[in-house]
Amino acid sequence: MSKFKWSHLYLWVVFALLYLPIGFLIVYSFNSGNVMQGWQGFSWSHYQELFGDAHLLEIVLDTLVLALLSSTLATAIGTMGALWIDRQPRELTKNVLLSLNNILLVSPDVIIGASFLILFTALGFSLGFVSVLLAHIAFSIPIVVLMVLPRLREMNQSLIAAARDLGANSWQVLSQIVLPVIFPGILAGFFMAFTYSLDDFAVTFFVTGNGFTTLSVEIYSRARQGVSLEINALSTMMFLVSLLLVLCYYLIALRPKKPAAARRRRQREVNP
Repeated sequence: MSKFKWSHLYLWVVFALLYLPIGFLIVYSFNSGNVMQGWQGFSWSHYQELFGDAHLLEIVLDTLVLALLSSTLATAIGTMGALWIDRQPRELTKNVLLSLNNILLVSPDVIIGASFLILFTALGFSLGFVSVLLAHIAFSIPIVVLMVLPRLREMNQSLIAAARDLGANSWQVLSQIVLPVIFPGILAGFFMAFTYSLDDFAVTFFVTGNGFTTLSVEIYSRARQGVSLEINALSTMMFLVSLLLVLCYYLIALRPKKPAAARRRRQREVNP
């Protein structure tokens, strides 16, 4: 009989606290009633309302486009920033730059949002899609840097030295040696940036204008008027999208490992 472990109990309690509210939300998205109090029967009516709400679907599409565009640009800029930090000759300079990067991660979203609002107002920049995009790129870059830097530090530097000895130029070293090695970190940074952009509220609330809004801001505005089960249906759909993104990430991240594992199996068969 296996021994009881408190760590397992703690883990199950944490998972219950995290997922029971989500499960409660999902279940009531199929409730035929209009409130989350009392089950009145199974119904798809709230999903029909969701797909019939053209304004809300347009906001969902805008939010996805914003998250995809901001995470792509932030990943490109953050990867270049990580490469630049890693190539600094002095360790003190690296630590200072990394500390400045981490300050943005721990800064409250309200402070970041207010700072962007003050900056855009001072520059006379109109608030809308571009202002939200710039803000999302800015707070996503430190996340990408933090995901890519560990991969750069773990990379075997002898690979670069060998490539240069064989006559590879800087672009060939970067494209054929460095980027393939740090690709899992780049991929993780992209998905993290995409997730942060998708669910950000505080920063977006400050820099969005009258002509553009995101899903989180729209849900907040509707929730102030009373929680509708249409929001439950939308949240269920977004939760499923998040699960799909996580699945895609693991499939992409694990794909390069399969050929190597197959080669090891063949080697064991040849040399038992």
